[in-house]
Amino acid sequence: MSNSHAVAFYITVSIIAFATSKIVISVLLYRRWKRKRKVYADSIKGGKMVMFRSPMMQSVTPESFLKKTMKLSNNDIIGSGGGTVYKLTVNDSTAFAVKRLYRGTVDRDRGFERELEAMGDLKHRNIVNLHGYYTAPNYNLLIYELMPNGSLDTILHGRSMDKKHLDWPSRYKIAVGAARGISYLHHDCIPHIIHRDIKSSNILLDQNMEARVSDFGLATLMEPDKTHVSTIVAGTFGYLPPEYFDTGRATAKGDVYSFGVVLLELLTGKKPSDEAFLEEGTKLVTWVKTVVEDKREVLVLDSSLDSCPNDEISSVFNIALMCLEPEPSKRPTMAEVVKMLEQTKIQINCRGEDC
Repeated sequence: MSNSHAVAFYITVSIIAFATSKIVISVLLYRRWKRKRKVYADSIKGGKMVMFRSPMMQSVTPESFLKKTMKLSNNDIIGSGGGTVYKLTVNDSTAFAVKRLYRGTVDRDRGFERELEAMGDLKHRNIVNLHGYYTAPNYNLLIYELMPNGSLDTILHGRSMDKKHLDWPSRYKIAVGAARGISYLHHDCIPHIIHRDIKSSNILLDQNMEARVSDFGLATLMEPDKTHVSTIVAGTFGYLPPEYFDTGRATAKGDVYSFGVVLLELLTGKKPSDEAFLEEGTKLVTWVKTVVEDKREVLVLDSSLDSCPNDEISSVFNIALMCLEPEPSKRPTMAEVVKMLEQTKIQINCRGEDC
């Protein structure tokens, strides 16, 4: 066999082997996908239900689940965030949060696709679990784990009947949990996930008051070798990093800035869009920075946090200000934020009093 024929033969064999391996991998991935998901075609409404296999979903059939969603009403609404969120009770021991997203606009459909793309295989104790989804011609449904204590925003800023007194150990625990969840998105997921809408209403609380990051409707996936993703400005006023308006670039450091605002909410008990700030022509970040730089943190600390460990409070204020540096390169990464928060220990006892 001549050299040219031998080369051609080896190239052909290599191509066939490569193609065969791709087919085998695709088949294996599809089988893995099928093992993890239960698919049900709704012939009446022209939709498709996909349920991820988990202990919670074992006792639920797609048919019965869909029937219950059809009976949801305004009385079942528990929140909103890119869509209407309902509480769906399956039985005495099982309930879910169902987000309904009406179709018809490009932004809504993209939001649904982003949540699916970002949430499909996420498993972390500080990320809300996605249990399945339903697609139909007029709307989509996302089926989430129900968080019985609602959102941090509702507990801190909601109506009197919804508010709960959060002592300092609880707020500290929420801060650490939320930071771990965001750090997982930034550093442990491949591709990395930039949330782009970190705020107190997107930090939910489970039965143990453990923080869970939620709502991935604006999330952006970023390959590890990239530093940013160019996109339109999106997010929530008061939480957006200053550079976002100038560059239109979504970066992990933008999430760090938004988390810094959440830390200030936990410390001060005030919303970034508090009417008092608007009247004075300032904002939460500017107000706190001015006071903390003068070493007068006590003036901005939530008045319900009496007799708390001053050293720990001061440390968390400083971490928040690091996150809120105007220059993104000067902000810590979320992994560094987690480390700093974990190293911040309660050093002064409350002497038997509730913080």
